[in-house]
Amino acid sequence: MTTSNESLQQRYMHLTELRHVLRETAQFFDQAEIRQDVATTIGGGGRLTDPDDAVPLLEQDEEYANFELGQLSIGVVTGVIARSRMQTFERVLWRSLRGNLYMNASEIDEAIGTGVDEEDAVDKNVFAVFAHGREIVNKIRKISESMGATLYDIDPSEDARRDALLDVTGRIEDLNNILSNTNQSIRAELVTISENLNAWTTMVRKEKAIYHTMNLASYDAGRKCLIAEGWCPSYDIPSVRSALKEATDASRTSLSAIVTEFRTNLKPPTFQRTNKFTEGFQSIIDAYGIARYREVNPGIFTLISFPFLFAVMFGDIGHGALMLLAALYLVLNEKKLASNNGEIFKMFFGGRYMMLMMGIFSIFTGFMYNDIFSLSLSTFKSGFDWPTDYNSTDTVVGVPNGNTYSIGLDPAWHGAENFLLFTNPYKMKQAIILGVIHMSFAICLNVVNHLHFNKKMFIWLEFVPQILFMESIFGYLVFCIMYKWSVDWYARGADGELLRGQPPNLLNMLIYMFLSPGTIIPGEQLYSGQGVVQVFLVLIAVICVPWMWFAKPYYLKKQHSMHQYSSVADDEAIPDEDDVLNVHAPTGTGAVDDPEEEEFDFGEEMIHQTIHTIEFCLNCISNTASYLRLWALSLAHAQLSSVLWDMTLKIWFNFRGIGGTIGLFIGFAVWFTLTCCILIGMEGLSAFLHTLRLHWVEFDGKFYAADGHGFQPFSFKSVTLEVDE
Repeated sequence: MTTSNESLQQRYMHLTELRHVLRETAQFFDQAEIRQDVATTIGGGGRLTDPDDAVPLLEQDEEYANFELGQLSIGVVTGVIARSRMQTFERVLWRSLRGNLYMNASEIDEAIGTGVDEEDAVDKNVFAVFAHGREIVNKIRKISESMGATLYDIDPSEDARRDALLDVTGRIEDLNNILSNTNQSIRAELVTISENLNAWTTMVRKEKAIYHTMNLASYDAGRKCLIAEGWCPSYDIPSVRSALKEATDASRTSLSAIVTEFRTNLKPPTFQRTNKFTEGFQSIIDAYGIARYREVNPGIFTLISFPFLFAVMFGDIGHGALMLLAALYLVLNEKKLASNNGEIFKMFFGGRYMMLMMGIFSIFTGFMYNDIFSLSLSTFKSGFDWPTDYNSTDTVVGVPNGNTYSIGLDPAWHGAENFLLFTNPYKMKQAIILGVIHMSFAICLNVVNHLHFNKKMFIWLEFVPQILFMESIFGYLVFCIMYKWSVDWYARGADGELLRGQPPNLLNMLIYMFLSPGTIIPGEQLYSGQGVVQVFLVLIAVICVPWMWFAKPYYLKKQHSMHQYSSVADDEAIPDEDDVLNVHAPTGTGAVDDPEEEEFDFGEEMIHQTIHTIEFCLNCISNTASYLRLWALSLAHAQLSSVLWDMTLKIWFNFRGIGGTIGLFIGFAVWFTLTCCILIGMEGLSAFLHTLRLHWVEFDGKFYAADGHGFQPFSFKSVTLEVDE
């Protein structure tokens, strides 16, 4: 139908052009007849001398000067050409024929095109070229066609032109009716097609995917069957067998599909089974790298550690509640919102459960910080008593009453002058404690990998020196922090004298632990026997460095030497040459050697282990310092929230009357807008990226090889959701 419609449109275009040619050339022929009558009257067989437009062609040509005009063979070429090419067309004709022509043209008042697309319509001109001689006329035709002109043969007689114009006009009217009916038929057909187009597209994509997958199978001519090899999760093998049995029964064939499992030394792909809750967390781990087959999957622990570390930086009851509400909206309306294809929205929608967990943990840490929109909650009895007769401009001292606030930070600290002096060291030490625990747990996960991959010796060669090095320095620092918190350094005796004095500076203690082992600066002692303990821990850390450096390469070299000796002994014990070939070349059995296995090189192993040892020792310092971002982001979030409250909303509380009411309304709108955009949007994104960095570098880098390749199963879902480029 489309082809027929295009053919009709082409005919309609040609008829339209022909109608314009008939109309415009009527004037050309009338003028030509007038010129010829005038020339015949004034010529009389002699040389023409009239300089006006009525002079016939080639009047200056000496060869034809004495010819009568009636003896000349005058021909005409008529047609239509694009208006943009008209000047070029005239210039080419004039230069090619040396001026031996007479040309007339007029513009068509409507754009003419194919009719299929209105944008293809172009402005055109009707032209008529008069010349004498058959060869010249043929040359004009060739030039016209080469310039893209459409030529039409017109009968010079007036009656023939009038009849042709009437005939063309009638044919155009008939074509208009036919085109209208054709367009209606095409539209009706397209409406019918549109109802089934999605189903047809899905069916075609599925068929193509099926045949593409079947083309990967090999044909066994002897057994006349297809043999396909692939990977499948062991858990799903019963499902595969059941699906093949159902397909066999549905096809009513006597030949059944056979599923056979066989072992191979090739590295299997990694498949992490997820659901809509764990999918978002697993995706951020896969963005770092796909796990090696059967390697410990960090995504399991990320379910808790990621939202918790995020909440340490983002802790606020109010902000966490707003994030929780936004996530709940996405979760409760996930079926309705799943069809939204916006790129930014899809990222948030895919992490809706991650946002839900981050909101819940932010509310929890907000209770720990006792912070809600930069304010505090006095839910329980405070541990400080305040004087009753003071105003907001007075500086007073809170007196401890011996009570301990039940949950989180005492609200008495909010608004105090020494609030930052109290919370800064607390949050900084908290960040170090969380960081050391997080990294220590990552190092411990190496044990699981070593046990599974049957490398138990690596526990003694890698894990033990790494964990000893880590805990002898930074584990000891965590112990000192906890011990310092547990001691009341300002306790006084019966006579009012301080029992312990000022608490020691832990940073100086850690520095002098290596600069002067065993020496304790006066007034900086944390506990008795501290010098001996620190010397012992420094010795352990120093011993662990060569332990990590040389033990593993030496062990691998020894194992390689024993393996070579064992292989030579086995070869000498087998006298049959054929048996030797079978042992070393088990082709066709499926149990081939791993093609990615490289030959052992002690030098390369030493270089690799040297880099690994230096990197681990330096990273223990830099990574621990990296966790201080938990303190920095938490402090920045709290201070920015406080400034926003004071500058937008709090200032209007002192105003009264209608002005104060309007100001409070505007201030609340500004405060809420900036809270959502800056504190939740920008600060939330910043905390998210910092948390992602802690997991990728500080946590995953300790145990996660991430050198596997993902499992890509055949799936109709991925085929049908494929977007054509």
